[in-house]
Amino acid sequence: MTRVAILWHMHQPYYEDLVTHEHILPWVRLHALKDYWGMVSLLDEFPDIRVTFNLVPSLLVQLESFADGTAHDRFLEVGLKPADSLTADEIRFMLRNFFHAQRQRMIDVYPRYAELLALRGWGTGDTEIEAAIRRFAADDLRDLQVWQKLAWMDPEFLAGDERIRALVAKGRQFSEDDKRRLREVELELLNLVIPAYRKAVTSGRIEISTSPFYHPILPLLCDTDIYKHTHPMARSPRRRFAHPEDAFEQLEEAAAYHERLFGRRPAGVWPSEGSVSDAMVPLVAKAGFRWMATDEQILANTLGTSFGRDGHGLVDQAARLYRPYVVSAGGSEVACGFRDHALSDLIGFVYAGWHADAAADDFTNRLVDAGRRASAQRGGEEPTIFVILDGENAWEHFEGGGRPFLRALYTRLSHHPELRTVTMGEACGSATDRLQGIFPGSWIDANFYIWIGHADDQRAWSQVADAREVLAEAGPHVDAATLARARQEVFIAEGSDWCWWYGDDHSSEHDADFDELFRRHLRNVYRLLQRPIPDELFISNITTAAAPVVFAPPTALIRPRIDGEETSYFEWLGAGSLAIRSVAGAMHQIDHQHLVAQIQFGFDASTLYLRVDMERPAAAVLAEGWSVRLTFIEPVALRVCCRRSEGGVDARLEQRELDGWTPRQTPCEAAAGRILEVSIPVAGFGDLQRQQVSFFLALHEPDGAEVERHPPARPIELTVPDARFEARHWSA
Repeated sequence: MTRVAILWHMHQPYYEDLVTHEHILPWVRLHALKDYWGMVSLLDEFPDIRVTFNLVPSLLVQLESFADGTAHDRFLEVGLKPADSLTADEIRFMLRNFFHAQRQRMIDVYPRYAELLALRGWGTGDTEIEAAIRRFAADDLRDLQVWQKLAWMDPEFLAGDERIRALVAKGRQFSEDDKRRLREVELELLNLVIPAYRKAVTSGRIEISTSPFYHPILPLLCDTDIYKHTHPMARSPRRRFAHPEDAFEQLEEAAAYHERLFGRRPAGVWPSEGSVSDAMVPLVAKAGFRWMATDEQILANTLGTSFGRDGHGLVDQAARLYRPYVVSAGGSEVACGFRDHALSDLIGFVYAGWHADAAADDFTNRLVDAGRRASAQRGGEEPTIFVILDGENAWEHFEGGGRPFLRALYTRLSHHPELRTVTMGEACGSATDRLQGIFPGSWIDANFYIWIGHADDQRAWSQVADAREVLAEAGPHVDAATLARARQEVFIAEGSDWCWWYGDDHSSEHDADFDELFRRHLRNVYRLLQRPIPDELFISNITTAAAPVVFAPPTALIRPRIDGEETSYFEWLGAGSLAIRSVAGAMHQIDHQHLVAQIQFGFDASTLYLRVDMERPAAAVLAEGWSVRLTFIEPVALRVCCRRSEGGVDARLEQRELDGWTPRQTPCEAAAGRILEVSIPVAGFGDLQRQQVSFFLALHEPDGAEVERHPPARPIELTVPDARFEARHWSA
């Protein structure tokens, strides 16, 4: 029997300004409507399933405020205001911000919401928004106020509540009474969330773990110099930050808060971003936690090995990965589970485009195969597979908010003869193997680069260190209540989320909001302590432009079947890829409103292959008259145009001439189903200089207008494989 320990991590940054009490962004409230209640209530159907929910206090404390009606954000206030009383500035705000939802699953499925998006148009620049304002009547604005919230309603709650079903059926021409009724339902749903988790944990069906209160990176709080363990030559912040007492207090406050909310102290902790080090282990133990968890690469580095995978995705050293350990450091011990990175990412980033049953079958089969291999390597000993991932953001990309997939998965896990779900506490409670210390790093690349590697990150850490020093020097003129508020502002600024968006590896339409809120929290420290505010806290920390083109190059020759479908997960394994980034993404993935979601590319000995994933089935997009064009910078003056034809997809290689584009006598093959797949013979390129190929992909509307170009600034550059390509990229 293989034990499967699933942990769903629920987290949002702390959006509230403690001085003005405004919540700058709406994601706590909106995800509470769509995910938090539904994720736990679904388990009522599966009494044999045991899972763990990691609920971060910075999320829960905001959720409590929204549930009791005391919290407010501009999205909520503008959405509740009578449509005929909206100011021009409020209308601009709505048109820019009320379509922040995954298009395929949350906008296009509702005809009126999709109609309103079309009425606004794709552009959100000043000129486009000013033109859109003139197209929106009061009835359109009122419908947008309703749909912006309806689209985020939990699918199960929506299906079971007559009031919500009636609004969805009505579709348009909503009244102010409809808006008030929707607000009543919103408050009801917000107030269901915490009691649902409390009931489930009391019944023993789930375990609730926590993270340090405001989601800081514990190893960096203990000492920012820990980053030099993996990057010894890296620049440092101008002021070193070393406050392990803050790390402990954030852990202790989290445990106490959970005890107040759920009647018991949590036994386990997911250290923010899976970040661990020897210095944080004694703090975790001192706060009373018996288990923690992190990523498989941390274990590999700790053991001085690597976890390779075969062609079926199975880990070679399965017995070493699929078991809990006891970590000893600083005279303390804490049990630890290590997440299977590949299995967790299949749910987070791959299965959204699959049919629910196919995805559940694939995942279950992988668990069985992995468990069998681990058991065989340990003489029949029962293995434990840890699956840990974001429990909210991925579902925007799944059909039905992920509920069909979860239902299919839980059904299979409930009755499988070789698999048994357990909580993290149950999984880690059997740990006997010991680790003398743990490699310092996070779940991303087993280091802390995301949070301290950029100049912007380092400036932010210096600003936190300065404010922390001012707090430590606060004089007797500051009363205890004010000092406590200033301390909370520092603790909030220590959170991981601000530095997540600094630098060039993550970007969103809200980068400026996160930057301003971070500096606002630090300015509040100085105001509360009656100290002069440093001028730099009034200036943006953002010095990087939008992220540069970052793509994964091909690592193996591929030979996919050109049928427009993902025939096999391994069909494109080894291909290069470019994920399209725009709107905020959590857990190191990309969320967007572009039609094109991802581009993959690779070669065999004679052919260049291209795959385009879209937010809607590619066949449907091409059927509407859209076209995809692959324009080559090298070889110069070549392109491939893909359009819908009677026989499927017409893909032709064309060459620029003085009087326009003319077809070349090179047979390309293309097919569109859920995805678009294209094959282009390399011989059609003629004599390549330096074996280089570079290109960008553009999406064109039926009238021929280009609406998307990827990458936007510089092309993808590839080297055509030579005879030694596979040898150079070979791995066990």
